[in-house]
Amino acid sequence: MRPEFAPIAFISAFSVLLVVPWHWRARNAATLSMAAWLFITNTIYAIDAVVWSGNVKIVIPVWCDISTKIIIGSQFALPAACLCISIHLERVASVRAARIMQQDRRRRQIFEGIMCWGLPAVFMALRYIVQGHRFDVIEDYGCRPTTYISYVGIFLMYFPPLFMALVSFVFSALALRHFLRRRVTFALHLQASNSALTTSRYFRLMSMALAQMFAIVAVTAYTLWFTLIAVPIRPYTSWADVHSDWSRIDQYLTKFTPPLVVRSFYALWWMVPLSTFLFVAFFAFGQEALDEYRKCCMWLVSVFRSKSALSEKLNPKGTTNSSTTDSSLTIPQYYYPQPPPPPKYLPDTPIDSSFSDSSSNYASDPKPTSPVDQEAHPLPPLTPFSCGSTSRMGVESKPSSLRSPIFSPSPTPDPSNVETSPFPPPPPSRPRVRPIIPASEPQEPSSPRPLTYPSADAWHRSIAITFPSS
Repeated sequence: MRPEFAPIAFISAFSVLLVVPWHWRARNAATLSMAAWLFITNTIYAIDAVVWSGNVKIVIPVWCDISTKIIIGSQFALPAACLCISIHLERVASVRAARIMQQDRRRRQIFEGIMCWGLPAVFMALRYIVQGHRFDVIEDYGCRPTTYISYVGIFLMYFPPLFMALVSFVFSALALRHFLRRRVTFALHLQASNSALTTSRYFRLMSMALAQMFAIVAVTAYTLWFTLIAVPIRPYTSWADVHSDWSRIDQYLTKFTPPLVVRSFYALWWMVPLSTFLFVAFFAFGQEALDEYRKCCMWLVSVFRSKSALSEKLNPKGTTNSSTTDSSLTIPQYYYPQPPPPPKYLPDTPIDSSFSDSSSNYASDPKPTSPVDQEAHPLPPLTPFSCGSTSRMGVESKPSSLRSPIFSPSPTPDPSNVETSPFPPPPPSRPRVRPIIPASEPQEPSSPRPLTYPSADAWHRSIAITFPSS
């Protein structure tokens, strides 16, 4: 049994997702396609390791049919993605395109999509030509595709990946040559070409493409060597002969398999996770990736903070989440304002219980008053009446009986019958002392000086007589 296969494959699959956001914003179709194919292949390896751990049972035949086709497609998609990356790097480093326009970027994305997805689909369909039987089930490894080993099979299944890897080497060498020729002004050239690449990104892409191409060439060459040693080349006689027993499913137990074949299976299985870790290593520790990690952490912190704030708002401290009943409801308490304290009266001022506390009673003054004074001051001059001794503890005073019949205080309304109690009469309006002058008569403007300004006294008149004005 290989208990390490499933965890390593799952870790490899999800580690690819770390570098996807930056490439998605940069619209790097080739790099995104490589990440997608690595993710899918690692997921298939992980599921196969879980399902066929220590057994070769035919559990899900449809899954094996689909997964073996995808594995064949990944063998063509990864070299095609490396080729697209190398072509793009060589184009950016050259002087053929002084400036990359939006139409050029769009055409490049379409070309990379066809190479990374259309070409593998074509070879997945062409594989049926050299598919001798349905698939193989290997203990601890799961479902694996089969190939009828012949010259036709070698030409269709092994030669195209090697050819694409060699062409990628050529374009990578040309890109490196362009860099060496203008290494001093290379950063300015990348900026002037309107490319999203910087010098560090450029070298990371080139290094990753070269490393992936070396791995692809090594895996393809080793697979071809192992196949030729294990199975001799057979002639491709006819379609009927090759597909005579096409529905057959071969099963291989580890203890009945030669050690050389088992070691080869083990080495070939590790090539996909190693390619994934190699891909992640070139992009997961760059400045762009670190910025993405920082943004992701800040987003997670903001989400948790908002959730905690919402929970505290809904369930503050001291409250429980139990069902609300009538007994658990809290009755709101209302606090009414306290009445103002009673006014502090002077010792000689009586305490009156009428509506107007400020209304006092005065005795009539024997001094006669003129009609003008009565007109200007309708209230007769009164003298305060004498009051008895009062106390603060509710002892009522005995007011004098000398009260004005006109301005006597109104009776205190009864609180129990406020609606029917009469309101106190309004105070009389004070008449105007100064008569109203019609607007038709001219009027001298009033002097801003006070009326008591000493301008017409005897001393000023004497000065005016002594020094008459000319």
